[in-house]
Amino acid sequence: MVASFEFNTEDTANSWALILGGSSGLGFASAKKLAAKGLHICIVHRTRRSKLEEFNHTIEALRKTGIDIETFNLDALNPATIDKVKDFFTERNASVKVLLHSIAKGNLKPIYAEDASVAKLSGKDFILTTEAMAVSLYDWASAFANSGLFEENGKILTFTSEGSTKPLPNYAAVSAAKAALEAIIRSLAFELAPLKITANCIQAGVTNTESLQLIPGSDQLIAQALERNPQRRLTTPEDVANVVYLLTKPEANWINGAVIPVDGGEHLR
Repeated sequence: MVASFEFNTEDTANSWALILGGSSGLGFASAKKLAAKGLHICIVHRTRRSKLEEFNHTIEALRKTGIDIETFNLDALNPATIDKVKDFFTERNASVKVLLHSIAKGNLKPIYAEDASVAKLSGKDFILTTEAMAVSLYDWASAFANSGLFEENGKILTFTSEGSTKPLPNYAAVSAAKAALEAIIRSLAFELAPLKITANCIQAGVTNTESLQLIPGSDQLIAQALERNPQRRLTTPEDVANVVYLLTKPEANWINGAVIPVDGGEHLR
């Protein structure tokens, strides 16, 4: 793998992508894409021991392209983790070119089930899911913006889904979190504009990731997506990573506060 080092000019030699939840799925695909373009990568992740060897192997392969990679196998929801990563950037005099939020941690339970033994959503489930999948973005973005760690024309990006506006079985807590996430992005876009920081959501089509497979009835979601999609295929992590990369380019500086479908037209039906 040979990096084109598109980002590594004299002015951006210490520019980094900070990726939250970047050890698999959309986040990891984005890390690989941005690394291939020469952007240094910092990944905050929680990776199971069974998956850690595979993750580390890929990280070492990316390092051989000449870019710097730092990983923190820590809880992104812990304020101490934010402080530790901020210290890393401060000590290296590094700047954040893009903060990518890709945390998928939610409660997938029904609101109602005839079977009394089936666990149902509680109010606390909504709170915990929203904290993990929405409020955590605000915590990181606010901390880094207020510490002056974003570079000029820095980008804040995150992943949403059609579930933010459409009900799906067992998805209510995640749906609420995604709606909150989009609201937070709009406010970040508005209030961080004086710093020339933009914030946008990517609404990915149905993508066959580990997160999707955890949703009860995911096989049906896949079948429906294949029927709806005019190109008759699922969205891939690489499709989404390509748009993450596009949004880091200077030509995207005027895109702000948007929800951008990346699904091959799946949302049209």
